[in-house]
Amino acid sequence: MSPSAPDQLDTPTPADGDTSRRREFTWNDPMVTALGGINLDGMAALQAIMDGTLPAPPIAHALGFELVTAEPGHATFAFEPAEYHYNPIGSVHGGVFATLLDSAAGCAVHSMLPAGVRYTTLDLNVKYLRAITVGTGRVTAVGTVTHLGGRTALAEARLLDPADRLLATATSSCLIIRPA
Repeated sequence: MSPSAPDQLDTPTPADGDTSRRREFTWNDPMVTALGGINLDGMAALQAIMDGTLPAPPIAHALGFELVTAEPGHATFAFEPAEYHYNPIGSVHGGVFATLLDSAAGCAVHSMLPAGVRYTTLDLNVKYLRAITVGTGRVTAVGTVTHLGGRTALAEARLLDPADRLLATATSSCLIIRPA
């Protein structure tokens, strides 16, 4: 839906009162990606997801977002807001913001890790600045590593609308998990 299109909540209710919607999606076994990337450095694993050599993780299909760029220390995700992202007050749920920001920050860290080294988010601090609706248009989450240490990493992420207005920001600390 284009940014100038009317919000789907303004669609007239059918005569029978049924306002239900339906959405279906498919995904691959997540272990295909996890095991397929285990012997790749982080940058190569992210590239394999982007080029389709490895399938995107199920969360990307569930929320409808995609990894669009990755380079050492940086990762960018994008998604088109839809009704299925909405909370009860008629805008995109904050958990979707947080998931995109966490993905961008985490994958920025992943892009700098050698083969066999993993990470997990220790904490995520999100600041919400503007609402997102289906009329917002394609949104991007840009993650950047600010510190990569031996045991932890710090990253920040910014959620931007098509006009590069800041919608939300996050800081994340990640635990670096090295093989025993």
